[in-house]
Amino acid sequence: MKLSDYVINCIKEEGVSHVFEFIGGAIVHLLDSISYRDDIECISVRHEQAGAFAAEAYARMNGKLGVAMATSGPGALNLVTGIGSCYFDSVPCLFITGQVNTYEYKFDRPIRQIGFQETDIISVAKSLTKYAELVTDPTKIRYHLEKAIYLAQTGRPGPVLLDIPMNIQRADIDVDNLESYFDSSEYLDSVNSYSIEEEKYDNIIHLLEKAERPLVLAGGGIRVGNAVEELNGFLNKTGVPIVSSLMGLDVISHHNPQYCGLIGSYGNRYSNMTLANCDLLIILGSRLDSRQTGTRPDTFARAAKKIHVDIDALELNSKVQADILIQSDLKGFLTEMNTRLENYVRTDITEWFGTISNLREKYPTYSFTPINKEIEPNRFIQLLSSKSEQIGTICLDVGQHQMWASQSFQLSENQRLLNSGGMGAMGFALPAAIGAALASDKDVLVIAGDGGIQLNIQELDTITRFNLPIKIVILNNSSLGMVRQFQDLYMDGRQQSTVNKNPSFINIFNAYEIPSFQMGSMDDADQLDEFLNTSGPAFLEVKLEKNTEVHPKLVVNRPIEDMFPFLERDELKKDMLIDLVEEMEIPK
Repeated sequence: MKLSDYVINCIKEEGVSHVFEFIGGAIVHLLDSISYRDDIECISVRHEQAGAFAAEAYARMNGKLGVAMATSGPGALNLVTGIGSCYFDSVPCLFITGQVNTYEYKFDRPIRQIGFQETDIISVAKSLTKYAELVTDPTKIRYHLEKAIYLAQTGRPGPVLLDIPMNIQRADIDVDNLESYFDSSEYLDSVNSYSIEEEKYDNIIHLLEKAERPLVLAGGGIRVGNAVEELNGFLNKTGVPIVSSLMGLDVISHHNPQYCGLIGSYGNRYSNMTLANCDLLIILGSRLDSRQTGTRPDTFARAAKKIHVDIDALELNSKVQADILIQSDLKGFLTEMNTRLENYVRTDITEWFGTISNLREKYPTYSFTPINKEIEPNRFIQLLSSKSEQIGTICLDVGQHQMWASQSFQLSENQRLLNSGGMGAMGFALPAAIGAALASDKDVLVIAGDGGIQLNIQELDTITRFNLPIKIVILNNSSLGMVRQFQDLYMDGRQQSTVNKNPSFINIFNAYEIPSFQMGSMDDADQLDEFLNTSGPAFLEVKLEKNTEVHPKLVVNRPIEDMFPFLERDELKKDMLIDLVEEMEIPK
Protein backbone atom coordinates (compact mmCIF):
# COMPACT_ATOMS: atom_id res chain seq x y z
CA MET A 1 0.00 0.00 0.00
CA LYS A 2 1.10 3.56 -0.62
CA LEU A 3 2.08 5.10 2.72
CA SER A 4 -0.13 8.18 2.26
CA ASP A 5 -3.14 5.88 1.75
CA TYR A 6 -2.28 4.10 4.99
CA VAL A 7 -2.15 7.41 6.89
CA ILE A 8 -5.63 8.40 5.68
CA ASN A 9 -7.00 4.94 6.56
CA CYS A 10 -5.73 5.37 10.12
CA ILE A 11 -7.29 8.83 10.42
CA LYS A 12 -10.64 7.54 9.18
CA GLU A 13 -10.56 4.67 11.68
CA GLU A 14 -10.47 7.33 14.41
CA GLY A 15 -13.90 8.55 13.27
CA VAL A 16 -12.56 11.65 11.51
CA SER A 17 -14.62 12.72 8.49
CA HIS A 18 -13.03 16.10 7.73
CA VAL A 19 -9.40 17.09 7.31
CA PHE A 20 -8.66 20.81 7.36
CA GLU A 21 -5.85 21.83 5.02
CA PHE A 22 -4.25 24.36 2.71
CA ILE A 23 -2.52 22.47 -0.04
CA GLY A 24 1.14 22.75 -0.98
CA GLY A 25 3.57 20.63 -2.94
CA ALA A 26 4.84 18.79 0.12
CA ILE A 27 1.42 17.33 1.06
CA VAL A 28 0.04 16.56 -2.40
CA HIS A 29 0.38 12.82 -1.86
CA LEU A 30 -1.57 12.90 1.41
CA LEU A 31 -4.41 14.99 0.01
CA ASP A 32 -4.51 12.91 -3.16
CA SER A 33 -5.13 9.89 -0.94
CA ILE A 34 -8.32 11.62 0.25
CA SER A 35 -9.43 12.79 -3.19
CA TYR A 36 -10.89 9.49 -4.40
CA ARG A 37 -12.63 8.55 -1.12
CA ASP A 38 -16.22 9.36 -0.21
CA ASP A 39 -15.92 8.74 3.54
CA ILE A 40 -13.53 11.57 4.38
CA GLU A 41 -13.39 15.11 2.98
CA CYS A 42 -10.78 17.80 2.53
CA ILE A 43 -11.87 21.19 3.84
CA SER A 44 -9.63 23.63 2.01
CA VAL A 45 -9.24 26.74 4.13
CA ARG A 46 -7.57 29.95 3.01
CA HIS A 47 -4.86 30.07 5.70
CA GLU A 48 -3.20 27.28 7.66
CA GLN A 49 -3.84 29.01 11.00
CA ALA A 50 -7.55 28.85 10.21
CA GLY A 51 -7.21 25.14 9.46
CA ALA A 52 -5.64 24.57 12.88
CA PHE A 53 -8.41 26.50 14.68
CA ALA A 54 -11.09 24.65 12.69
CA ALA A 55 -9.55 21.28 13.62
CA GLU A 56 -9.46 22.36 17.28
CA ALA A 57 -13.16 23.25 17.27
CA TYR A 58 -13.99 20.04 15.40
CA ALA A 59 -12.28 18.00 18.13
CA ARG A 60 -13.88 19.99 20.96
CA MET A 61 -17.35 19.54 19.48
CA ASN A 62 -17.40 15.83 18.71
CA GLY A 63 -14.97 14.51 21.29
CA LYS A 64 -12.83 12.93 18.58
CA LEU A 65 -9.50 13.72 17.05
CA GLY A 66 -9.19 16.90 14.99
CA VAL A 67 -6.85 16.77 11.99
CA ALA A 68 -5.14 19.56 10.07
CA MET A 69 -2.46 19.36 7.39
CA ALA A 70 -0.07 21.86 5.87
CA THR A 71 2.85 21.92 3.50
CA SER A 72 6.46 22.43 4.56
CA GLY A 73 8.05 25.75 5.50
CA PRO A 74 5.53 28.62 5.67
CA GLY A 75 2.57 26.25 5.72
CA ALA A 76 3.87 24.34 8.72
CA LEU A 77 4.85 27.51 10.56
CA ASN A 78 1.38 28.99 10.01
CA LEU A 79 -0.07 26.10 12.03
CA VAL A 80 1.91 26.95 15.16
CA THR A 81 -0.57 29.35 16.81
CA GLY A 82 -3.35 26.79 16.43
CA ILE A 83 -1.09 24.01 17.73
CA GLY A 84 -0.35 26.15 20.79
CA SER A 85 -4.05 26.83 21.28
CA CYS A 86 -4.72 23.07 21.38
CA TYR A 87 -1.83 22.57 23.79
CA PHE A 88 -2.92 25.20 26.30
CA ASP A 89 -6.60 24.21 26.15
CA SER A 90 -5.95 20.44 26.14
CA VAL A 91 -7.50 19.58 22.77
CA PRO A 92 -6.58 16.31 20.98
CA CYS A 93 -5.50 17.20 17.46
CA LEU A 94 -3.21 15.51 14.97
CA PHE A 95 -1.22 17.91 12.81
CA ILE A 96 0.54 16.50 9.76
CA THR A 97 3.05 18.55 7.81
CA GLY A 98 4.73 17.71 4.56
CA GLN A 99 8.50 17.91 4.40
CA VAL A 100 11.09 17.96 1.64
CA ASN A 101 12.48 14.60 0.51
CA THR A 102 14.85 13.06 3.04
CA TYR A 103 17.68 13.30 0.53
CA GLU A 104 17.17 17.09 0.46
CA TYR A 105 16.92 17.52 4.24
CA LYS A 106 19.88 18.92 6.14
CA PHE A 107 19.47 16.85 9.33
CA ASP A 108 22.53 17.69 11.51
CA ARG A 109 24.56 19.44 8.86
CA PRO A 110 25.51 23.01 9.93
CA ILE A 111 23.74 24.68 7.02
CA ARG A 112 20.56 26.69 7.12
CA GLN A 113 18.63 24.99 4.35
CA ILE A 114 19.05 22.59 1.45
CA GLY A 115 15.57 21.89 0.07
CA PHE A 116 13.06 24.55 -1.02
CA GLN A 117 10.79 25.48 1.92
CA GLU A 118 12.73 23.09 4.16
CA THR A 119 12.05 24.06 7.77
CA ASP A 120 12.66 22.10 10.96
CA ILE A 121 9.07 22.29 12.21
CA ILE A 122 9.68 19.58 14.83
CA SER A 123 12.13 21.78 16.75
CA VAL A 124 9.76 24.73 16.44
CA ALA A 125 6.67 22.85 17.68
CA LYS A 126 8.24 20.55 20.27
CA SER A 127 7.38 22.70 23.28
CA LEU A 128 3.74 23.02 22.16
CA THR A 129 3.01 19.35 21.51
CA LYS A 130 2.76 16.11 23.46
CA TYR A 131 4.65 14.35 20.68
CA ALA A 132 6.40 15.62 17.56
CA GLU A 133 8.33 13.39 15.17
CA LEU A 134 10.00 13.57 11.77
CA VAL A 135 9.18 10.26 10.05
CA THR A 136 12.25 9.11 8.11
CA ASP A 137 11.61 5.35 7.94
CA PRO A 138 8.42 4.25 6.11
CA THR A 139 8.32 0.98 8.06
CA LYS A 140 7.84 3.01 11.28
CA ILE A 141 4.72 4.88 10.11
CA ARG A 142 2.29 2.66 12.03
CA TYR A 143 4.33 3.06 15.22
CA HIS A 144 4.47 6.86 14.96
CA LEU A 145 0.81 7.24 14.00
CA GLU A 146 -0.45 4.99 16.78
CA LYS A 147 1.77 6.68 19.33
CA ALA A 148 0.75 10.17 18.21
CA ILE A 149 -2.99 9.43 18.20
CA TYR A 150 -2.81 7.62 21.54
CA LEU A 151 -0.90 10.39 23.28
CA ALA A 152 -3.18 13.09 21.82
CA GLN A 153 -6.20 11.53 23.52
CA THR A 154 -4.71 10.02 26.68
CA GLY A 155 -4.17 11.64 30.07
CA ARG A 156 -4.36 15.40 29.66
CA PRO A 157 -5.15 15.63 25.92
CA GLY A 158 -3.22 17.82 23.54
CA PRO A 159 -1.82 18.21 20.04
CA VAL A 160 0.71 15.97 18.29
CA LEU A 161 2.63 16.55 15.07
CA LEU A 162 4.07 14.22 12.44
CA ASP A 163 6.36 15.69 9.79
CA ILE A 164 6.37 13.36 6.77
CA PRO A 165 8.84 13.91 3.89
CA MET A 166 7.53 13.58 0.34
CA ASN A 167 9.50 10.45 -0.52
CA ILE A 168 8.18 8.79 2.66
CA GLN A 169 4.58 9.71 1.73
CA ARG A 170 4.88 8.02 -1.66
CA ALA A 171 6.72 4.91 -0.39
CA ASP A 172 5.19 1.45 -0.75
CA ILE A 173 4.77 -0.37 2.56
CA ASP A 174 3.85 -3.90 3.63
CA VAL A 175 0.96 -3.16 5.98
CA ASP A 176 0.92 -6.65 7.52
CA ASN A 177 4.49 -6.34 8.76
CA LEU A 178 4.44 -2.84 10.26
CA GLU A 179 5.57 -2.44 13.87
CA SER A 180 2.81 -1.47 16.32
CA TYR A 181 3.28 1.03 19.13
CA PHE A 182 0.86 -1.01 21.25
CA ASP A 183 3.24 -3.98 21.19
CA SER A 184 6.11 -1.91 22.54
CA SER A 185 7.47 -1.66 26.07
CA GLU A 186 7.18 2.12 25.69
CA TYR A 187 3.39 1.80 25.50
CA LEU A 188 3.19 -0.66 28.39
CA ASP A 189 5.29 1.64 30.57
CA SER A 190 3.08 4.64 29.70
CA VAL A 191 -0.25 3.14 30.75
CA ASN A 192 -1.43 5.05 33.78
CA SER A 193 -4.30 4.31 36.13
CA TYR A 194 -5.40 6.76 38.78
CA SER A 195 -5.75 5.45 42.30
CA ILE A 196 -7.58 7.59 44.86
CA GLU A 197 -7.36 6.74 48.55
CA GLU A 198 -10.67 5.69 50.09
CA GLU A 199 -10.33 8.23 52.87
CA LYS A 200 -10.30 11.11 50.38
CA TYR A 201 -13.80 10.22 49.19
CA ASP A 202 -14.93 9.95 52.81
CA ASN A 203 -13.35 13.32 53.64
CA ILE A 204 -15.06 15.01 50.71
CA ILE A 205 -18.49 13.68 51.73
CA HIS A 206 -17.81 14.75 55.32
CA LEU A 207 -16.92 18.27 54.15
CA LEU A 208 -20.09 18.41 52.02
CA GLU A 209 -22.18 17.45 55.05
CA LYS A 210 -20.54 20.13 57.22
CA ALA A 211 -20.44 22.98 54.70
CA GLU A 212 -22.86 25.86 55.03
CA ARG A 213 -21.71 27.62 51.85
CA PRO A 214 -20.41 24.98 49.40
CA LEU A 215 -19.57 25.77 45.80
CA VAL A 216 -18.33 23.93 42.70
CA LEU A 217 -15.92 25.63 40.30
CA ALA A 218 -16.13 24.00 36.87
CA GLY A 219 -13.17 24.38 34.54
CA GLY A 220 -12.46 23.33 30.99
CA GLY A 221 -11.46 19.87 32.18
CA ILE A 222 -15.14 18.90 32.46
CA ARG A 223 -15.59 19.10 28.68
CA VAL A 224 -12.07 17.82 27.96
CA GLY A 225 -12.77 14.78 30.13
CA ASN A 226 -16.27 14.15 28.68
CA ALA A 227 -17.64 14.43 32.21
CA VAL A 228 -20.65 16.72 31.69
CA GLU A 229 -23.22 14.01 32.46
CA GLU A 230 -21.34 12.96 35.59
CA LEU A 231 -21.06 16.59 36.74
CA ASN A 232 -24.81 17.08 36.39
CA GLY A 233 -25.37 13.89 38.36
CA PHE A 234 -23.13 15.21 41.15
CA LEU A 235 -24.97 18.55 41.20
CA ASN A 236 -28.36 16.82 41.32
CA LYS A 237 -27.31 14.63 44.24
CA THR A 238 -25.69 17.38 46.31
CA GLY A 239 -27.71 20.47 45.34
CA VAL A 240 -24.50 22.53 45.47
CA PRO A 241 -24.35 25.78 43.45
CA ILE A 242 -21.79 26.06 40.65
CA VAL A 243 -19.69 28.80 39.06
CA SER A 244 -17.53 28.39 35.99
CA SER A 245 -14.25 29.54 34.57
CA LEU A 246 -14.12 30.94 31.04
CA MET A 247 -13.43 27.44 29.67
CA GLY A 248 -16.17 25.84 31.77
CA LEU A 249 -19.04 28.08 30.69
CA ASP A 250 -20.91 25.44 28.70
CA VAL A 251 -20.90 22.54 31.17
CA ILE A 252 -24.39 23.34 32.48
CA SER A 253 -27.49 25.21 31.34
CA HIS A 254 -27.38 28.79 32.55
CA HIS A 255 -31.11 28.50 33.29
CA ASN A 256 -30.36 25.88 35.94
CA PRO A 257 -31.03 27.53 39.34
CA GLN A 258 -27.74 26.09 40.65
CA TYR A 259 -25.71 28.01 38.05
CA CYS A 260 -24.13 31.13 39.53
CA GLY A 261 -22.19 32.72 36.70
CA LEU A 262 -18.64 33.34 35.50
CA ILE A 263 -15.75 34.02 37.87
CA GLY A 264 -12.42 35.70 37.22
CA SER A 265 -10.88 38.94 36.03
CA TYR A 266 -13.92 39.78 33.89
CA GLY A 267 -16.40 37.62 35.74
CA ASN A 268 -19.78 38.64 37.05
CA ARG A 269 -19.35 40.60 40.26
CA TYR A 270 -21.91 38.49 42.12
CA SER A 271 -20.14 35.31 40.98
CA ASN A 272 -16.78 36.48 42.31
CA MET A 273 -18.40 37.50 45.58
CA THR A 274 -20.09 34.11 45.79
CA LEU A 275 -16.76 32.35 45.41
CA ALA A 276 -15.08 34.66 47.92
CA ASN A 277 -17.79 33.92 50.48
CA CYS A 278 -17.91 30.13 50.13
CA ASP A 279 -16.66 27.84 52.91
CA LEU A 280 -16.08 24.79 50.68
CA LEU A 281 -14.79 25.00 47.12
CA ILE A 282 -14.67 21.91 44.88
CA ILE A 283 -12.43 22.74 41.91
CA LEU A 284 -13.00 20.43 38.95
CA GLY A 285 -10.59 20.55 36.02
CA SER A 286 -9.38 24.11 36.34
CA ARG A 287 -5.75 25.19 36.42
CA LEU A 288 -6.58 28.32 38.47
CA ASP A 289 -4.59 30.73 36.33
CA SER A 290 -4.33 34.41 37.23
CA ARG A 291 -7.34 35.27 35.02
CA GLN A 292 -9.39 33.36 37.59
CA THR A 293 -7.61 34.11 40.85
CA GLY A 294 -6.40 37.62 40.15
CA THR A 295 -2.87 38.64 41.04
CA ARG A 296 -3.36 37.70 44.68
CA PRO A 297 -3.94 33.94 44.66
CA ASP A 298 -3.34 33.89 48.41
CA THR A 299 -6.74 35.58 48.83
CA PHE A 300 -8.63 33.20 46.50
CA ALA A 301 -11.47 31.41 48.36
CA ARG A 302 -9.47 32.17 51.50
CA ALA A 303 -12.24 31.12 53.93
CA ALA A 304 -12.92 27.82 52.19
CA LYS A 305 -11.69 24.29 52.45
CA LYS A 306 -10.50 23.56 48.93
CA ILE A 307 -10.69 20.28 47.02
CA HIS A 308 -8.81 20.32 43.71
CA VAL A 309 -9.33 17.55 41.15
CA ASP A 310 -7.24 17.54 37.98
CA ILE A 311 -5.75 14.94 35.66
CA ASP A 312 -2.47 16.85 35.53
CA ALA A 313 -0.54 16.48 38.79
CA LEU A 314 1.58 19.51 37.89
CA GLU A 315 -1.48 21.77 38.17
CA LEU A 316 -2.25 20.70 41.74
CA ASN A 317 -1.02 23.21 44.34
CA SER A 318 0.86 25.08 41.60
CA LYS A 319 -0.94 28.40 42.20
CA VAL A 320 -3.51 27.94 44.95
CA GLN A 321 -2.94 25.68 47.94
CA ALA A 322 -5.74 23.14 48.42
CA ASP A 323 -6.68 20.94 51.38
CA ILE A 324 -7.45 17.79 49.36
CA LEU A 325 -5.57 17.07 46.14
CA ILE A 326 -6.82 14.44 43.71
CA GLN A 327 -5.08 13.49 40.49
CA SER A 328 -7.73 11.79 38.39
CA ASP A 329 -9.73 11.99 35.20
CA LEU A 330 -12.93 13.82 36.08
CA LYS A 331 -15.26 11.25 34.56
CA GLY A 332 -13.84 8.50 36.76
CA PHE A 333 -13.75 10.67 39.88
CA LEU A 334 -17.32 11.94 39.51
CA THR A 335 -18.66 8.50 38.64
CA GLU A 336 -17.22 7.11 41.87
CA MET A 337 -18.44 10.13 43.87
CA ASN A 338 -21.97 9.72 42.52
CA THR A 339 -21.98 6.06 43.51
CA ARG A 340 -20.88 6.94 47.04
CA LEU A 341 -23.52 9.70 47.23
CA GLU A 342 -26.36 7.28 46.45
CA ASN A 343 -27.84 7.65 49.94
CA TYR A 344 -26.56 11.17 50.57
CA VAL A 345 -28.99 13.44 52.42
CA ARG A 346 -28.63 16.98 51.14
CA THR A 347 -27.56 19.64 53.58
CA ASP A 348 -30.00 22.53 53.88
CA ILE A 349 -28.24 25.45 52.20
CA THR A 350 -31.36 27.55 51.53
CA GLU A 351 -29.82 30.54 53.28
CA TRP A 352 -26.70 30.28 51.07
CA PHE A 353 -28.81 30.30 47.92
CA GLY A 354 -30.65 33.32 49.30
CA THR A 355 -27.36 35.16 49.77
CA ILE A 356 -26.31 34.35 46.20
CA SER A 357 -29.70 35.44 44.86
CA ASN A 358 -29.45 38.77 46.67
CA LEU A 359 -25.96 39.37 45.25
CA ARG A 360 -27.16 38.50 41.73
CA GLU A 361 -30.05 40.95 42.00
CA LYS A 362 -27.96 43.70 43.55
CA TYR A 363 -25.08 43.51 41.05
CA PRO A 364 -26.30 42.92 37.50
CA THR A 365 -23.58 42.93 34.84
CA TYR A 366 -23.79 45.99 32.58
CA SER A 367 -21.06 48.14 31.08
CA PHE A 368 -23.11 51.34 31.36
CA THR A 369 -26.69 52.59 31.68
CA PRO A 370 -28.09 53.72 28.30
CA ILE A 371 -29.50 57.21 28.21
CA ASN A 372 -31.30 56.95 24.90
CA LYS A 373 -31.29 53.94 22.60
CA GLU A 374 -27.54 53.31 22.54
CA ILE A 375 -26.57 49.66 22.36
CA GLU A 376 -25.25 48.54 25.73
CA PRO A 377 -23.33 45.32 24.92
CA ASN A 378 -24.38 43.16 27.88
CA ARG A 379 -28.05 43.93 27.33
CA PHE A 380 -27.61 43.24 23.61
CA ILE A 381 -25.96 39.88 24.35
CA GLN A 382 -28.84 38.96 26.66
CA LEU A 383 -31.31 39.80 23.90
CA LEU A 384 -29.28 37.86 21.35
CA SER A 385 -29.16 34.77 23.55
CA SER A 386 -32.91 34.90 24.15
CA LYS A 387 -33.49 34.63 20.38
CA SER A 388 -30.84 31.98 19.65
CA GLU A 389 -32.66 28.74 20.43
CA GLN A 390 -31.70 27.25 17.04
CA ILE A 391 -27.99 27.94 17.62
CA GLY A 392 -25.98 24.87 18.58
CA THR A 393 -22.58 26.46 19.15
CA ILE A 394 -21.36 29.95 19.95
CA CYS A 395 -17.77 30.74 18.94
CA LEU A 396 -16.18 33.78 20.56
CA ASP A 397 -13.16 35.65 19.32
CA VAL A 398 -10.80 37.42 21.75
CA GLY A 399 -11.42 40.90 23.08
CA GLN A 400 -14.12 42.93 24.83
CA HIS A 401 -16.94 41.18 22.96
CA GLN A 402 -15.64 37.87 24.35
CA MET A 403 -16.09 39.10 27.90
CA TRP A 404 -19.52 40.66 27.29
CA ALA A 405 -20.69 37.39 25.76
CA SER A 406 -19.10 35.24 28.47
CA GLN A 407 -20.72 37.41 31.14
CA SER A 408 -24.19 37.66 29.63
CA PHE A 409 -24.99 34.99 27.01
CA GLN A 410 -27.45 32.65 28.69
CA LEU A 411 -26.60 29.20 27.38
CA SER A 412 -29.45 26.73 27.04
CA GLU A 413 -29.30 22.97 27.53
CA ASN A 414 -26.83 21.36 25.09
CA GLN A 415 -25.60 24.67 23.65
CA ARG A 416 -21.82 24.79 23.34
CA LEU A 417 -19.59 27.83 23.74
CA LEU A 418 -16.03 27.80 22.39
CA ASN A 419 -13.45 30.24 23.73
CA SER A 420 -9.75 30.47 22.98
CA GLY A 421 -8.51 30.23 26.54
CA GLY A 422 -4.81 29.85 27.22
CA MET A 423 -3.58 31.11 23.87
CA GLY A 424 -6.20 33.86 23.68
CA ALA A 425 -5.77 34.16 19.92
CA MET A 426 -7.56 36.88 18.00
CA GLY A 427 -8.87 35.42 14.76
CA PHE A 428 -10.07 32.22 16.48
CA ALA A 429 -13.84 32.50 16.12
CA LEU A 430 -14.45 32.45 12.37
CA PRO A 431 -12.39 29.32 11.58
CA ALA A 432 -13.53 27.66 14.81
CA ALA A 433 -17.11 28.11 13.60
CA ILE A 434 -16.21 26.19 10.43
CA GLY A 435 -14.99 23.21 12.45
CA ALA A 436 -18.00 23.42 14.78
CA ALA A 437 -20.47 23.59 11.88
CA LEU A 438 -18.97 20.51 10.22
CA ALA A 439 -19.03 18.57 13.49
CA SER A 440 -22.71 19.33 14.20
CA ASP A 441 -26.03 19.68 12.45
CA LYS A 442 -27.07 23.01 13.98
CA ASP A 443 -26.44 26.67 13.24
CA VAL A 444 -23.28 28.24 14.65
CA LEU A 445 -23.03 31.79 15.98
CA VAL A 446 -19.82 33.82 15.79
CA ILE A 447 -19.44 36.82 18.09
CA ALA A 448 -16.35 38.84 17.20
CA GLY A 449 -14.91 42.33 17.44
CA ASP A 450 -14.02 44.63 14.59
CA GLY A 451 -10.32 43.92 15.22
CA GLY A 452 -10.29 40.14 15.66
CA ILE A 453 -12.59 39.40 12.73
CA GLN A 454 -9.99 40.77 10.32
CA LEU A 455 -7.24 38.32 11.30
CA ASN A 456 -8.91 35.41 9.51
CA ILE A 457 -11.53 37.23 7.48
CA GLN A 458 -10.41 35.31 4.36
CA GLU A 459 -12.34 32.31 5.73
CA LEU A 460 -15.58 33.95 4.59
CA ASP A 461 -14.66 32.25 1.33
CA THR A 462 -14.60 28.82 3.01
CA ILE A 463 -17.95 29.52 4.68
CA THR A 464 -19.63 30.48 1.41
CA ARG A 465 -18.07 27.65 -0.62
CA PHE A 466 -19.56 25.11 1.77
CA ASN A 467 -22.69 27.20 2.47
CA LEU A 468 -22.23 26.69 6.19
CA PRO A 469 -25.02 27.89 8.54
CA ILE A 470 -22.79 30.34 10.39
CA LYS A 471 -24.26 33.58 11.73
CA ILE A 472 -21.60 36.25 12.30
CA VAL A 473 -22.04 39.17 14.71
CA ILE A 474 -19.39 41.90 14.81
CA LEU A 475 -19.53 44.26 17.79
CA ASN A 476 -17.88 47.30 16.26
CA ASN A 477 -16.46 50.05 18.47
CA SER A 478 -13.72 50.98 15.97
CA SER A 479 -10.93 49.93 18.27
CA LEU A 480 -9.02 47.05 19.78
CA GLY A 481 -11.16 47.71 22.81
CA MET A 482 -9.61 45.45 25.43
CA VAL A 483 -6.15 46.95 25.00
CA ARG A 484 -7.60 50.44 24.58
CA GLN A 485 -9.39 50.03 27.92
CA PHE A 486 -6.07 48.95 29.48
CA GLN A 487 -4.39 52.05 27.99
CA ASP A 488 -7.11 54.29 29.37
CA LEU A 489 -6.59 52.80 32.82
CA TYR A 490 -2.79 52.59 32.96
CA MET A 491 -1.34 54.72 30.12
CA ASP A 492 -3.12 58.02 30.84
CA GLY A 493 -5.36 57.44 27.84
CA ARG A 494 -2.59 57.22 25.22
CA GLN A 495 -4.29 54.96 22.65
CA GLN A 496 -1.25 53.91 20.63
CA SER A 497 -2.18 51.42 17.86
CA THR A 498 -5.64 50.59 19.23
CA VAL A 499 -8.01 53.05 17.55
CA ASN A 500 -8.25 52.72 13.79
CA LYS A 501 -10.62 53.46 10.95
CA ASN A 502 -12.25 50.21 9.88
CA PRO A 503 -13.23 49.16 6.36
CA SER A 504 -16.91 48.79 5.46
CA PHE A 505 -17.75 45.36 6.79
CA ILE A 506 -21.07 45.46 4.94
CA ASN A 507 -19.22 45.85 1.63
CA ILE A 508 -16.82 43.02 2.48
CA PHE A 509 -19.61 40.59 3.35
CA ASN A 510 -21.59 41.67 0.30
CA ALA A 511 -18.56 40.75 -1.83
CA TYR A 512 -18.97 37.19 -0.55
CA GLU A 513 -22.73 37.41 -1.19
CA ILE A 514 -23.50 36.93 2.48
CA PRO A 515 -26.79 38.59 3.57
CA SER A 516 -25.89 41.54 5.79
CA PHE A 517 -27.70 43.51 8.48
CA GLN A 518 -26.79 46.43 10.74
CA MET A 519 -27.85 47.78 14.13
CA GLY A 520 -27.01 51.37 15.07
CA SER A 521 -29.30 51.54 18.10
CA MET A 522 -31.78 49.35 19.94
CA ASP A 523 -34.48 50.74 17.63
CA ASP A 524 -32.97 48.41 15.00
CA ALA A 525 -33.57 45.28 17.08
CA ASP A 526 -35.93 43.92 14.41
CA GLN A 527 -32.79 43.31 12.32
CA LEU A 528 -31.81 40.65 14.83
CA ASP A 529 -34.74 38.37 14.04
CA GLU A 530 -34.24 38.63 10.29
CA PHE A 531 -30.52 37.96 10.68
CA LEU A 532 -30.99 34.85 12.81
CA ASN A 533 -33.71 33.45 10.55
CA THR A 534 -31.63 33.73 7.38
CA SER A 535 -30.83 30.38 5.78
CA GLY A 536 -27.10 29.68 5.44
CA PRO A 537 -24.49 32.28 6.46
CA ALA A 538 -25.48 35.78 7.54
CA PHE A 539 -23.80 38.87 9.00
CA LEU A 540 -24.89 41.46 11.55
CA GLU A 541 -22.84 44.55 12.38
CA VAL A 542 -23.61 46.08 15.78
CA LYS A 543 -22.39 49.65 16.15
CA LEU A 544 -21.13 50.52 19.64
CA GLU A 545 -19.83 53.69 21.22
CA LYS A 546 -16.06 53.90 20.70
CA ASN A 547 -15.31 54.16 24.42
CA THR A 548 -17.47 51.20 25.47
CA GLU A 549 -15.79 49.24 28.27
CA VAL A 550 -16.06 45.88 29.99
CA HIS A 551 -17.33 46.15 33.53
CA PRO A 552 -16.76 44.93 36.13
CA LYS A 553 -13.04 44.30 35.85
CA LEU A 554 -10.48 43.05 38.32
CA VAL A 555 -7.34 45.16 38.61
CA VAL A 556 -3.97 44.14 39.98
CA ASN A 557 -3.40 43.61 43.72
CA ARG A 558 -7.09 43.22 44.52
CA PRO A 559 -8.90 40.02 45.57
CA ILE A 560 -11.51 38.85 43.07
CA GLU A 561 -14.48 40.19 45.05
CA ASP A 562 -13.06 43.73 44.91
CA MET A 563 -13.64 44.68 41.26
CA PHE A 564 -13.55 47.99 39.40
CA PRO A 565 -15.67 50.13 39.50
CA PHE A 566 -14.96 49.77 43.19
CA LEU A 567 -17.74 49.51 45.72
CA GLU A 568 -17.65 51.73 48.77
CA ARG A 569 -15.69 49.91 51.44
CA ASP A 570 -18.66 49.77 53.80
CA GLU A 571 -20.89 48.32 51.10
CA LEU A 572 -18.37 45.63 50.22
CA LYS A 573 -17.94 44.79 53.89
CA LYS A 574 -21.71 44.42 54.29
CA ASP A 575 -21.92 41.96 51.39
CA MET A 576 -18.99 39.84 52.55
CA LEU A 577 -19.56 37.05 55.04
CA ILE A 578 -15.83 36.91 55.75
CA ASP A 579 -13.26 39.53 56.67
CA LEU A 580 -11.95 41.85 53.98
CA VAL A 581 -8.31 41.56 53.08
CA GLU A 582 -5.99 44.49 53.59
CA GLU A 583 -6.33 47.07 50.86
CA MET A 584 -3.19 47.52 48.76
CA GLU A 585 -2.00 50.41 46.70
CA ILE A 586 -2.58 49.92 42.98
CA PRO A 587 0.67 50.57 41.08
CA LYS A 588 0.63 53.07 38.24
